[in-house]
Amino acid sequence: MQITLRLVRLGDRLLSILAGFLILVMFLYGGYSLWDTARIYGNAAVGEELLKYKPTSETEGEHLSLQELALINPDTRGWLTIPDTHIDYPVLQGNDDMEYINKDVFGEFSLSGSLFLSCRNSSDFSDGYSLIYGHHMDHGGMFGDVVEYTDISYFEKHMEGWLYLADATYQIQMFACVETDAYDSMIYGCGADTDLNKLLSYIEEHAVVYKNTTTDRPAQVIGLSTCADARTNGRVIVFGRLEKIS
Repeated sequence: MQITLRLVRLGDRLLSILAGFLILVMFLYGGYSLWDTARIYGNAAVGEELLKYKPTSETEGEHLSLQELALINPDTRGWLTIPDTHIDYPVLQGNDDMEYINKDVFGEFSLSGSLFLSCRNSSDFSDGYSLIYGHHMDHGGMFGDVVEYTDISYFEKHMEGWLYLADATYQIQMFACVETDAYDSMIYGCGADTDLNKLLSYIEEHAVVYKNTTTDRPAQVIGLSTCADARTNGRVIVFGRLEKIS
């Protein structure tokens, strides 16, 4: 009888130790998950180290700070900013459209990746249609705010943006937002050979928001593409008229 009681007590102790161990593991895993999530979204924010390279519309002559960033990473193509949004990042361009999916401008691994110009486009944004990709991060990180353009009231308040290159400044005037999927060959067939008139007609026909403020068709168009949901192939693209001002 005493042996049985001892075995029962020992079993209870082992169960208690096991339960305590499992609770500790769950606690540590939860803490790691919170830390990892904070790190991911922290990487998606623009830090002071990066902001010092940001050009401004008041910069005279060449944007030397952007040129300095290009010395660190020759894949730097420009800087995209849309006032009153979280979109305020350098734009890179890899040898393919996977290179900067999970890599930042300094070449370090980052789940939030970078904004990058399609490898099909000319690096100087001289094509009739240029396409920039970015991850859809929560809290507006990277291109998280692009999905907000499906709301017409948000669209109307954020129609202007700026694209700074090393030797030029472009103004962006948003005019349409399209919801589609990753297999849309018209939207994702960017490049020098894009039929711009055909693309513009397609955008107007499929737009969820369309606010073209002029009857003149733009000579150059820029698209900002992100995932509608991280778990699907849905995509949201906002389109802007690209006009060189200096």
